[in-house]
Amino acid sequence: MEDKPLVEVEDLGLIAYAKAWEYQQQLHKLLIDHKRSYRDISSKERPKQRHKFLFCEHHPVLTLGKSGKESHLLTSEEGLRAEGVEFFRINRGGDITFHGPGQLVGYPIFDLDEFFTDVHQYVRYIEQAIMSTLTDYGLHSLRIPGYTGVWLPGEGDRPARKICAIGVHLSRWVTMHGFALNVNTQLQYFQHIIPCGISEVNMEVTSLAKEIGREVSLNEVKSLVLRHFASTFGFHHVAKKPCL
Repeated sequence: MEDKPLVEVEDLGLIAYAKAWEYQQQLHKLLIDHKRSYRDISSKERPKQRHKFLFCEHHPVLTLGKSGKESHLLTSEEGLRAEGVEFFRINRGGDITFHGPGQLVGYPIFDLDEFFTDVHQYVRYIEQAIMSTLTDYGLHSLRIPGYTGVWLPGEGDRPARKICAIGVHLSRWVTMHGFALNVNTQLQYFQHIIPCGISEVNMEVTSLAKEIGREVSLNEVKSLVLRHFASTFGFHHVAKKPCL
């Protein structure tokens, strides 16, 4: 059998953002501690990492990346709380975005030393896996230079539409955070922000359900996303029960 990295896939279901963030940090630390424990052993003799891939949905929440601007939040924190929306400042790259029910969130926690050590390639691979998934639904998607994430092209009087946000953080080549793919997402929540800091009038946010005109099974999308991630990154995977 080809010596590919093994990724343990955990489905956290609908979970509070703070709880998932804490769990990510725990797993991230475990992978870094593993690297430190075996740093004096040759890579051929070193035990393989137990990479993780977390799937989840979140209760309504806005997150602001370390390079984001507070001015891109259009509603006060008090106003958000009144509507049941949480707000967190976090350590990923990128600006401000929304997570909520009906959105598929993926958190790859990979040691890139066992894949490739290139941040830009890592983000491009995430984008490619999502783009391949959208192709399965008959949608042509693309990258827009200067804007991380996955987009649908403008056509006629319709502007370019962002369907997947990406924001990552790496430490010692171990990744955390990831992507948020709008599947059946309630898009009205994006009115509270300038999504990802993009204020151009010819760009907006969309969802898979909106584009194909029907609600989509989130489990079906998870299966497709995982298949394309495994193919793009070149890993084997097994399902594992979360240890929350």
